[in-house]
Amino acid sequence: MKKTLLLIALAISTSPVLAKPYTKSPSEVVAEAKSSDWQQLDPENILKIELQTGPVYIALNPELAPNHVANIKALAREGFYTNLSMYRFVENFVAQGGDMSDKKMPQKGKKAIAAEFFYSTESTLKITSLDAVDGYAPRTGFLNGFAVGQNEAGTKTWMTHCVGSFAMARTNDTNSGGTEFYITLTPQRYLDKNTTVFGQLLSGMEHVQHLDRKPVAGQAFNVIKGVTVLADVKGAPSFKRLKTNTPIFESLIAARKNRAGDWFVDTPNHTDICSVPVPVEMEDVTGE
Repeated sequence: MKKTLLLIALAISTSPVLAKPYTKSPSEVVAEAKSSDWQQLDPENILKIELQTGPVYIALNPELAPNHVANIKALAREGFYTNLSMYRFVENFVAQGGDMSDKKMPQKGKKAIAAEFFYSTESTLKITSLDAVDGYAPRTGFLNGFAVGQNEAGTKTWMTHCVGSFAMARTNDTNSGGTEFYITLTPQRYLDKNTTVFGQLLSGMEHVQHLDRKPVAGQAFNVIKGVTVLADVKGAPSFKRLKTNTPIFESLIAARKNRAGDWFVDTPNHTDICSVPVPVEMEDVTGE
């Protein structure tokens, strides 16, 4: 019996160690992207929020929430947000901005508009699916650069609350939102389909995180210097985003599911919708 055990132990100790198969890292996948894999973003659908420490840029989503996009652009162009504030900052939750008094009335935009919690289609709206289990949606994936959830049939589609999601705050009345927006600081998926998400931060999260947490007596609190549509800004930077309906993006999803490198000893073959940030590049011609 002892001899048999010794032979087994010897066999185990002399077995060759299999090399870990090589997989590309997310950065390596993105580095291989060709110019045709990138989409130039329309400045007409980019919002610039000028905070005291610098600009924040938001890509708007007119496909899934056209009325909210149209309304905030109207508000921006009438100067509604100038000298208002980011009046609410909840650590690891959201930063919220607009008119804290709730008394300012828009001249061209609307104070409140009907909710656009999800976008309905008669047939399945095709997305680049994660093919992963998600506790908040039967299906998750990407649509034209935005992280989305869907019902099982793919006939209801909505943007998910990942880091940097841009959404409309509201009261208990589902149709009360219109001017007060918020930016998520961490994933808040339980808010999905409870508010209208209609954009995604492209650049400037450091300025959001730099906001004061609490007001100081006698000092202006997190002033919004202005909100503009990027198409109206002379010398504005341009943005391009990796297309999400391409083989290269599918490779990026795979790289996120199983991370490369000898450091990783466990590869779960899984990721979630908020763990696959869509790469963005900015060409800054203003020096900001």
